[in-house]
Amino acid sequence: MRWLIFGLLLAQASSVFAQDAQIKITQQQIDNLDIKVAQLTASRLIPLFYAPGKVVVPADREVLISSSQPGLVTQLPVNIGDKVHKGQLLAQLHSPELVGLQQAFLTAASELNLSGQERSRDQKLLQEGVIAQRRWQETQMVHSSKSAKADEARQLLLLAGMSAAEIKGLGQSHKLDNRLTIRAPIDGVVLERLTNLGARLDVQAPLYRIADLSELWLEINIPQERLSGIRLGDSVRLKGSEITAKISLLGQSVDHDNQTVLARAVIDGKAEGLRVGQNVNAQIMQNSAETGFTVPNTAIAQNEGHAYVFVRNQDGFVVTEVTVTGKQDANSLISGPLSGNEQIAVKGAVALKANWLGLGGGE
Repeated sequence: MRWLIFGLLLAQASSVFAQDAQIKITQQQIDNLDIKVAQLTASRLIPLFYAPGKVVVPADREVLISSSQPGLVTQLPVNIGDKVHKGQLLAQLHSPELVGLQQAFLTAASELNLSGQERSRDQKLLQEGVIAQRRWQETQMVHSSKSAKADEARQLLLLAGMSAAEIKGLGQSHKLDNRLTIRAPIDGVVLERLTNLGARLDVQAPLYRIADLSELWLEINIPQERLSGIRLGDSVRLKGSEITAKISLLGQSVDHDNQTVLARAVIDGKAEGLRVGQNVNAQIMQNSAETGFTVPNTAIAQNEGHAYVFVRNQDGFVVTEVTVTGKQDANSLISGPLSGNEQIAVKGAVALKANWLGLGGGE
């Protein structure tokens, strides 16, 4: 008998709770209480934790520009932060050594020309039977040697920074020029200028650091105790920003000083507002097998250790219990008996909770 009475009381309590799950409220009351509703936003990303990171450029997209010859810096037309295009003038030097290379090239070209004339003459004499085959072979060897020497002199001018067109012009005009021009090898942005106007530079002295910023990475320091919960492909979101990235590498060593493991994340699309070398606070987001919903924290009401949202219907709002699976700044990820087509209260949940619990309500 006692169990029967308990069962009836339990059923009665459940019935009362089911009735209480519906908050009857008019549109006028909703307006008076300034309750706002919004559509649910589906998401599979579960926020895990924040970790410090830094914005970096991939090594293969960064170039160090250096002086190919000793000289005096006479022009530096670009500055830090400037966008440059491939072939654009970056610096100009006065280099006596360049004049020496030009002289050697012109001498080698002249000797090759003379050798070519002798080769043509001896070839004709060989055909006429005037000279022996051995003489012709010697002439060919000399011509090959002169040709190799001219090629070497031309390559040295290319390495010194002269273009093929400039070398061709030098061969035609025979006019020496001590101006050495340094040009950009890639499209990019000037990250650093490493010399000043009027400086006397040695060979291979650094001038600029340029990078192609079309792709940026995050280097994130993950605490080693959290590493087991991270997988390749997990998402990363920067605090206070809509910029996202995906983890592409997890390091194989632990930093001795701070006991963290380096994780690399490739930033999705353009990273507007980020700067190379910038320190950031990155939140690791893990892909969930089940779809959840991202809602403002203000949409969630807590009661006796449980979380609830208020789903709009024709009579007012239905109190719906949900599970909070993660939090990120002002938003939370929830799951529960929701299809995704519902609208929930995102402002005024406190007033709805009070109405639900019988603590008073709006008019």
